[in-house]
Amino acid sequence: MSKQILILPGDGIGPEIMAEAVKVLELANEKYQLGFELSHDVIGGAAIDKHGVPLADETLDRARAADAVLLGAVGGPKWDAIERDIRPERGLLKIRSQLGLFANLRPAILYPQLADASSLKPEIVSGLDILIVRELTGGIYFGAPRGTRELENGERQSYDTLPYSESEIRRIARVGFDMARVRGKKLCSVDKANVLASSQLWREVVEQVAKDYPDVELSHMYVDNAAMQLVRAPKQFDVMVTDNMFGDILSDEASMLTGSIGMLPSASLDAHNKGMYEPCHGSAPDIAGKGVANPLATILSVSMMLRYSFNQHTAADAIEKAVSLVLDQGLRTGDIWSEGNAKVGTQEMGDAVVAALRNL
Repeated sequence: MSKQILILPGDGIGPEIMAEAVKVLELANEKYQLGFELSHDVIGGAAIDKHGVPLADETLDRARAADAVLLGAVGGPKWDAIERDIRPERGLLKIRSQLGLFANLRPAILYPQLADASSLKPEIVSGLDILIVRELTGGIYFGAPRGTRELENGERQSYDTLPYSESEIRRIARVGFDMARVRGKKLCSVDKANVLASSQLWREVVEQVAKDYPDVELSHMYVDNAAMQLVRAPKQFDVMVTDNMFGDILSDEASMLTGSIGMLPSASLDAHNKGMYEPCHGSAPDIAGKGVANPLATILSVSMMLRYSFNQHTAADAIEKAVSLVLDQGLRTGDIWSEGNAKVGTQEMGDAVVAALRNL
């Protein structure tokens, strides 16, 4: 029986980068006889324009029925002024929570060919290979109560809530430990336990889970120190596990160690490894439609999808090898370009990866 993959290009540069990722996926599907069937739908601003909501019920039903979802990016200034509850980003939050995608995996791997594109010295970042595991369906982005109220003096005050239950912490901690076990056997849990009650519980539960993983070395770090250490000595980390907001910030920071957020894929998994795969970057409305966006993060998200949701390691390895070969050829989109390399557009980069994959 064929496997169903739902393609959601989204907004901004989403459709441009997704077109290239789909070309790579279709070739891999044919070359490795993966038996995938692809279908397409809308999310975010595109869904607001079509359905009046950022995620239509029928799209959510199709996502539930699919074996995996491949997403581009959502949002843009066109929709900034509309009511908060129906902004494009709410579609993304809704699909994550409704599909139970609680574990977000974001690798920060520096391709040796891009050492010059990093803003840090090559000796600090060369050989970098970090995995950030971010809790994705709890914490401050979903917490209630939230809102804005008027105080007695007439001033407005806004508030949010940062809740975490033991079970939410335990399941994300297990993902962190499981990933560390198959990598370098080091897990750093990032929190703010000196200030936040939710972080104090977080640390306590992570310590409990650690007893089941005696082969994994656990350390704890406050988020402000972790942000600093990522820039100072990033290679000390193997796997980092953290909450939703801290993970949002740290994974973006880690991406810049690799030269560009345009290189970073991500996977969001449920308890059974069904996942939604997307680049770490946003919809980049400032460059949308110009054909200059970097499609490699989305292409590498396809590789993660093959690896984590379908156990197709040969095809996943081949896509990553194809990306590396293209970088060897000196092809670069603007975000990773440096002197002496050839600057190419979105489509040329996608075509080059397809050609490299075909020739493997």
